[in-house]
Amino acid sequence: MIVALIIACEVGFWVLLAAGLAFRYLLRMRRTGMALLLCEPLLELVLLAATAWDLKNGAEPNWTHGLAALYIGYTVGHGHRTVRWLDGHAAHRFDGRPLVRPPRYGLARARHETTVWLGTLVAAAVATALLQLAIWYVDDPGRSTSLEAWRFTAWRAAGIHGLVALAYWIWPKKAPKGSEESVRDAAGAERDRVGR
Repeated sequence: MIVALIIACEVGFWVLLAAGLAFRYLLRMRRTGMALLLCEPLLELVLLAATAWDLKNGAEPNWTHGLAALYIGYTVGHGHRTVRWLDGHAAHRFDGRPLVRPPRYGLARARHETTVWLGTLVAAAVATALLQLAIWYVDDPGRSTSLEAWRFTAWRAAGIHGLVALAYWIWPKKAPKGSEESVRDAAGAERDRVGR
């Protein structure tokens, strides 16, 4: 039941997102579109309530409950970024606004990757909190070992993502020679050299 609900929440997320963007940009009903986009968190509340209800009715805590906690954590940590990214693309496509892309090179890219990693930290923290609440709710150490394993999974994913973000600081990606970013970086380096 929980896996089906997770899938339904994911489908609902994209349906609400598409409907919100369609109302905002195609039908020019900005308030209605915004209201639909603001309904997104209700899906996570439904999933949270269903998971708690399932555990309350004596369901054996298993991987589906852990996956639900990770899904909710991911949505809290990265859902707003996904909505903002797609809203920017819709605004570009239908309103002619300039498309804002994340930086691709240098320290600006490293800062961007660190910001995305902070979303993963939030996701891991939310998932851990939900899993701990479920462990306390079940109140049986013998039945909650699968939930405890999901906490490790959440932090392992955050650690791996942190190493990827750190790699952008250690080995910043350089712009190709002759590109606009390369010329701008060279001009900045020359300014720094002359200013000393």
